[in-house]
Amino acid sequence: MTFVELGRAVARTNALRFLGHPPHVHDEPHLVYVIAGRGTLAVEGHDILLQVGQSAWIPAGVEHGLTLAEDSMVIGPILSPDADPPGGRIRVLGASPALAELVMVVLCAAPETDEERLPFRAAFEDVLRSITQEYFPLTFPEHPAAHAIAVEAASFDGTLEALAERQFLSVRHVQRLFVEETGLTFARWRTKARLNRAIVSLRNGESVHQAVHTAGFTTRHGLLKALSRECGIPLERLMTDPHGELAVREPAA
Repeated sequence: MTFVELGRAVARTNALRFLGHPPHVHDEPHLVYVIAGRGTLAVEGHDILLQVGQSAWIPAGVEHGLTLAEDSMVIGPILSPDADPPGGRIRVLGASPALAELVMVVLCAAPETDEERLPFRAAFEDVLRSITQEYFPLTFPEHPAAHAIAVEAASFDGTLEALAERQFLSVRHVQRLFVEETGLTFARWRTKARLNRAIVSLRNGESVHQAVHTAGFTTRHGLLKALSRECGIPLERLMTDPHGELAVREPAA
């Protein structure tokens, strides 16, 4: 019996976990977390692929729909009214050990009443704020298709060509939009977005190996070299004590 089949054994389990849902709007922010399989989130006129362990933090009032692949499962906790993602725009989050552990606790505890859900809601919000605190504040493009590319860029390990094709744009058009609307080339923007994820990972006590995986880098040296270049920390100091060097530094202006 598969993990998903075990989930279906509980009669009261909401079909949303297995079937997805058509486009709709919530009055509160909420999280879509993929427990098993994968799903496609339709939001703001674009499709975003979410793999197992990934999630989307969706602001209040944003219309979205979800289509799940066969043998897939999601959880969709509602958050507090003031718990919109930073900047008020949807955030796609990569695999986060802290978030995965919390989801497991929620699944085991299975809170049913509003009173029981409140502490779990607060815990989700604490974890989300922790894993999205950016060392490099980034501006997202306003153009809808470019914004969708930016949302995926930090966690999608494909090329700019593949991202642009998914949104029916040319690479040249995407490059121009990023420079005009963020002040950075796509490559520089994506590097900073990935380094934000790596820094959060390291500040949460994870190993450099885990941070490399979380941020989508290929090697330890590649990650530390990028951190050195963007943060202005000598590479030899990062090689010796990356956790200590990053822990004492405030987010960049």
